[in-house]
Amino acid sequence: MTALSKHGGGSRLAPATSLVLAVLLTACQPGPPVPPPSSESPASPSTSAAVPSGPAGSAPAAPTTAPAAPTAPAAVHFTAQGDIGLGTGAREVLDTISSLRPELSLALGDFSYEAGREHEFCDMVTGKLGGDFPYQVVTGNHESDGHDGDIANIVGCLPNRLPGLQGEYGIQWYADYPERAPLVRFIMVSPGIRFHDGNTLDYSRGSERWRWTAAALDGARSRKIPWTVVGMHTPCLSVGKYECQAGRDFTNLLIDKKADLVLTGHDHNYQRTHQLGRGQGCPALVPDTFSGGCLTDSDSAMVKGSGTVFATVGTGGVGLYEVNDQDPEAPYFAAWSGKNRDAALGTLDVTATADRLSARFVPAAGYTFTDSFEIGRK
Repeated sequence: MTALSKHGGGSRLAPATSLVLAVLLTACQPGPPVPPPSSESPASPSTSAAVPSGPAGSAPAAPTTAPAAPTAPAAVHFTAQGDIGLGTGAREVLDTISSLRPELSLALGDFSYEAGREHEFCDMVTGKLGGDFPYQVVTGNHESDGHDGDIANIVGCLPNRLPGLQGEYGIQWYADYPERAPLVRFIMVSPGIRFHDGNTLDYSRGSERWRWTAAALDGARSRKIPWTVVGMHTPCLSVGKYECQAGRDFTNLLIDKKADLVLTGHDHNYQRTHQLGRGQGCPALVPDTFSGGCLTDSDSAMVKGSGTVFATVGTGGVGLYEVNDQDPEAPYFAAWSGKNRDAALGTLDVTATADRLSARFVPAAGYTFTDSFEIGRK
């Protein structure tokens, strides 16, 4: 109620009352707008969060939906091969890869075999497989030192296509595939390869690159990625032309860390071991000898975690080398193909699911040799 004072036939507000009214009118004016609570961040301590309507005293309703967890794919499909070149054989193997329709291909080194023709090699690959196809490379000895090409040029025209790649692409890298809910960690390294300065990269025991590789394998296990696949150019075990260029200690590291599958090139043939592991009967795998204690599974259906399978797939297109079934390491091998026995160019075709890794050698047109194996969970 407003108090009025009559004076001389007119009316006016009493002074005290006038002051009260002014205060009230000021309080009724609109102030600066208060922004609504953000849905992007929690309310600040001085802001009251809205409570869903419901019975008095009831707790706020729980969210009706939760963020969806990454869904693992049913399978990952990839191919692998090295020692390719620019000839008819290379084109036939690329045609074979194209017909298999993999999601990616691991290229295990030795590409153009001639300096200055790297872009021609890249054009051949993209012409057969597509410009955006993940043709994932690691250097071989023919392009590492620049004499028969340069890995930097190959990387420039066949760049990485896998998200989340760690390391130096073309030299030493790993990537989980697919990036979310991965089924496979691909680890590509370069032991036994000579570079521009005339030195080979150091993968000796305890070296930085040794530790990097060990951590990449351990990291896959800690993330519970089902499969680890290591790719590199140089093999250790072989019934072909070369000795253990990858290094004895580094090869034993891959076995100790239980890499599931190790893929190599360099020897221009196909060779695939039984599953190999270390234990009481095999304190270390020693090149150029055979120890039955290192064989953990010798049939074509193997168990994950029991050992490592080594496969040389130097059948990407260039001329083949011979194989020697009298080699002291021959009992480690389940299958081989070379110039003098079941000769075949082709690719390894691999499918990985959460429970099984299945592989088969697929020959290029005109060849008949095949091989297949699988590794499954218990």
